[in-house]
Amino acid sequence: MTLWTFIQEILGLNTDSLSLGNMTCRAAVVYGMLLTLLRLVGDRRFSGQHAAIDVVLSIMLGATLSRAINGSAPFFNTLGVGVVLVGLHWLFAALTFHVRRLEKIIKGHAKPLISEGQINNDKLRHSHITLRDLGAALRLKGHPVDFSQIEHAALETNGKISIKMKENDSSEKIHSSQVNHSTVQVLDISVESGVQTIRIKIDQ
Repeated sequence: MTLWTFIQEILGLNTDSLSLGNMTCRAAVVYGMLLTLLRLVGDRRFSGQHAAIDVVLSIMLGATLSRAINGSAPFFNTLGVGVVLVGLHWLFAALTFHVRRLEKIIKGHAKPLISEGQINNDKLRHSHITLRDLGAALRLKGHPVDFSQIEHAALETNGKISIKMKENDSSEKIHSSQVNHSTVQVLDISVESGVQTIRIKIDQ
């Protein structure tokens, strides 16, 4: 048995019905290939899903490569499409890094929701975000639900809400008070024998 024949056998390339072993081997190959590709193009960016293009890639890769595992599409052709998708993602990410105008078109921009305690209802309505969503974002960051204390809140390109609270301007003022320390003078006066010494304290 040649190597190619062995690969066809374990991946079930020449059969219409895949066994559990075939699908397991396919899943292992797809997993290894995908892990290698993401390491090459920068897996931290992909796993972080910083922008819409990251989300699109994750959805399309999952939908495409799953067909290679269950046999609903040609195995190696599907792997090739996965490589193309990751390559396109890398290309667009590189272009948006160097071209600022293209970055706004592809990734979008942050939408201000609150500025200096004032709620932008138009942006909230356009972004389909309610005041309850903002309250939940505040609670998750450990802040009280008080919109007037928000300096800036925005819907970022990754879909998360960033919040910056106002700084507390009320500072305690410490007034120094002058303390007059009195000088204490102690006098010991001795009297006749058999009589105790008298100690007199004089405050000046």
